[in-house]
Amino acid sequence: MTTTTPGTAQVELAIGGMTCASCAARIEKKLNRMDGVEATVNYATEKAKVTFSADIPVADLIATVEATGYTAEEPAPPRSETPGADGPSDEEKADAELRPLKQRLITAVALAVPVIAMAMVPALQIEYWQWLSLTLAAPVVTYAAWPFHRAAWTNARHGAATMDTLISVGTTAAFLWSLWALFFGTAGTPGMTHPFEFTIARTDGAGNIYLEAAAGVTAFILAGRYFEARSKRKAGAALKALMQLGAKEVTVIENGREITVPTAELQVGDRFLVRPGEKIATDGTVVEGSSAVDASMLTGESVPVEVGVGDAVTGATLNAGGRLVVEATRVGADTQLARMAKLVEDAQNGKAAAQRLADRISAVFVPVVIALSLGTLGFWLGTGQGLTAAFTAAVAVLIIACPCALGLATPTALMVGTGRGAQLGILIKGPEVLETTRKVDTIVLDKTGTVTTGRMTLLKVHTAAGTDETDVLRLAGALEHSSEHPVAQAVATGAAARVGALPTPEDFANVPGLGVQGVVDGHAVLVGREKLLEEWAMELPADLKSAKDAAEKAGKTAIAVAWDGEARAVLEVADAIKETSAEAIRRLKALGLTPILLTGDNQAVAESVAAEVGIGEVIAEVMPQDKVDVVKRLQAEGRSVAMVGDGVNDAAALAQADLGLAMGTGTDAAIEAGDLTLVRGDLRAAADAIRLSRKTLGTIRSNLFWAFAYNVAALPLAAAGLLNPMIAGAAMAFSSVFVVGNSLRLRGFQAADK
Repeated sequence: MTTTTPGTAQVELAIGGMTCASCAARIEKKLNRMDGVEATVNYATEKAKVTFSADIPVADLIATVEATGYTAEEPAPPRSETPGADGPSDEEKADAELRPLKQRLITAVALAVPVIAMAMVPALQIEYWQWLSLTLAAPVVTYAAWPFHRAAWTNARHGAATMDTLISVGTTAAFLWSLWALFFGTAGTPGMTHPFEFTIARTDGAGNIYLEAAAGVTAFILAGRYFEARSKRKAGAALKALMQLGAKEVTVIENGREITVPTAELQVGDRFLVRPGEKIATDGTVVEGSSAVDASMLTGESVPVEVGVGDAVTGATLNAGGRLVVEATRVGADTQLARMAKLVEDAQNGKAAAQRLADRISAVFVPVVIALSLGTLGFWLGTGQGLTAAFTAAVAVLIIACPCALGLATPTALMVGTGRGAQLGILIKGPEVLETTRKVDTIVLDKTGTVTTGRMTLLKVHTAAGTDETDVLRLAGALEHSSEHPVAQAVATGAAARVGALPTPEDFANVPGLGVQGVVDGHAVLVGREKLLEEWAMELPADLKSAKDAAEKAGKTAIAVAWDGEARAVLEVADAIKETSAEAIRRLKALGLTPILLTGDNQAVAESVAAEVGIGEVIAEVMPQDKVDVVKRLQAEGRSVAMVGDGVNDAAALAQADLGLAMGTGTDAAIEAGDLTLVRGDLRAAADAIRLSRKTLGTIRSNLFWAFAYNVAALPLAAAGLLNPMIAGAAMAFSSVFVVGNSLRLRGFQAADK
C-alpha cells in the first residue's frame, strides 16, 4: 500500500476468479460504490488498482471483492532471489495456475474429438454410436467444463450473469436435451443416424442429439482460454524481463573488507565494488576508477558510455571495462529500473476510453444475450418450426455471444505495446497517452539537453597563417585543463580527444573574467577573451577577427589563443547539437507534426540551432517560468501540443502539454511530469514513441472493431438458425485468440534506427 495525496492511499489487489470482462466490470462497479473509493479492474492482468480514503481498511476492500464472488489479496512482499528460499517463483506459480486448465483441455480434446467425428461423419456412426458419444461427452461437460459451471453458479448467487453463464447454460442445455432424446425420445434407438449439417434441420427433435455441440463447445472454449492465458503471460514477458535485469548480489566495501550480500540489502550511502563484466547493483555515483558502461539493455543505446569519478551510473547496466567503486544514491523502488518497471505496470493497469466503453457494454451484454436467446426460442416455437430448430438456434445464440474478445481487446494490446516500448527505452505512462498521440499536431522542443547535448563542446579551430592546429590544441588544451571553468573544460576535453595526452603547464594563472595564462613547453601562452590579448599588446589578424565575429553572431563562444607574443588561433565552443537531432526532426515532420524550438537562449543562438536541424519556428529568450505560458498560448490557438524536455524548468510545460515527452537523461521532475519517458536521451526516440503509441492504439481499435463486428454479425446468424452451436463455439474461441494474436504483432515493432 502507498500513500498518495494527504488523506488517501493506493493499493494494488491481485484478483482471483475472473473469467471475462464482465467479471472485471462487476468488481469495479462494486468497489466504486464504496464511499471514497476509486478503482480500476483489469481482466488481462488480474489486478485492481484502488485509490481510497486512508481511513478505509484494505480488509474492507478485499471483503467487498469477496462478497462479489471473487478473491482478492495484496501483492506478496519482495521475495528473496535464492531459489526455494521463500516458496515457489512467479514462473512456478503461473505454471501451477495453468496446469489444471491444461489438464481439462487435454481431457476435453481427447474425448470431444471422437464425439465430433462421429457426429460429422455418418460412416463412423456404428450401431450404438450415440451411447458411445454420451459416454465420452459426459466427462467433458462435467469435469472439463466445471470451471464454467462453478463460475456461473457463483455469479447467479450474486444476481449476476457473465460469459461463463452463457457457456454453462449453452453446454448444459445441449447435454440435457441429448439425454432427453436418448432416454425418452427416439435418439437411443440402435442404428439411429443423422447427418452433420451447417444449417438447422427442422424435425421434431426427438431423434436429434447435440453431444458434439456440448463437448465441442467446451473443448473449443477451453482451448481459447488456455491459449489466452499463455498469450497473456507472453505479452507481459517484457515487463518481467525488465524487472529481472538487476544484479542479484553485490560486493559491499565495509572498513576495507569486501562482503557479498543480496542487492536488496543495499542502503543509500553504501559503497560497492563492480568488477569488469558485472552488473551495477543500483543507481549511484562513481567514487573510484573509470570504465565503459554498457547500458543497452536499459536504454537501447548500443555505444558504451565512459564514466569516471563523479559520474552517475544506473543499476542493471553492465560494467564493460575497468574496476569501479560506486556509492549507492538510490535503492529499491527509487532506482531507475524500478521506476521504469512501475511506469510500465501502471500503464498496463490503466484503461483507454475505448476499453471503458467495451467494459460498460460487456456488463449488460450477457443479460441481453440471454434475453435474445429466450426470444429466439420463443420466435421459432411461435412460427411452428419445431422444438429442435428453436432449441438449436437458442443454444447457438448463447454460445456465440461470449464477450471474451471485447474484454481482451485493450489489455493485451497495452501489455504488448508498453512492454515492447520498455525494451526500446520508451516508457508509456498510461493508456490515455495512446489516444493523445493521434491528436497531436505540434511538437515543442526544449533546446538544451534535448536538441543539443546540454554541455559545452569544442566545435572548430581557426588558425592564423603558418600555425599548426595540433600545436594550438596541445598548448591551449594543456593550459585550459588546469581550469575548472566549463568552457575551459570543453577546450581541454576536445583537445585531448584530437591530439591525445596533453603536457603539464610549468606555470598557470587564472585571470578572472578574461581567461588563463601560463607557460607550456617553454611557451608563454594566453587563452581567453580578445581583451586578454589586448592587455599584452596583441591583436587578432583580420581572418581570425572575422572568424571570431561570425562565431559570436551565431551565438557561440569565441576563445582567442596566443603564445610567444603573437595571436595564433580562435576556438569556437558551444552546446553541440546532437548528431541525431536533424534526423529526428525529419521523422517528426513525417508523422505530421510541426516542430517548434523553445529556449531561454538568445534569438541568434536559437535560430542557428533551428536552421541546422530543420526547425522553421523559434521561440527564444523565454524564462523558465514562462515556458508553460507558451504551451498554453499554442493550445489557445487550437493546436494539440506535445512537449519534449529534460530539465526542472520544463516540468510545468510537460505537465501542461497535451502530451509530455521527458528525456530519460533529464531530471526526476521532468520525468515525473512527462506522459512518455525517452530513456535513450535520443530525440529520434520521440518519433519512435509516437509511432509505437499510434500503432498500439491502432491495434486496440482494430481489436475492438473485430470483436464488436463479430458479435453484431454472428448473433443474427445464430438467431436465424444458420449456425450449429458447435460451429458457433469454435468461432467464438477463434475471435478471442485472434484478438490476442493481433496484439502480439506489436512485439515485432522496431525503432526506425535499428
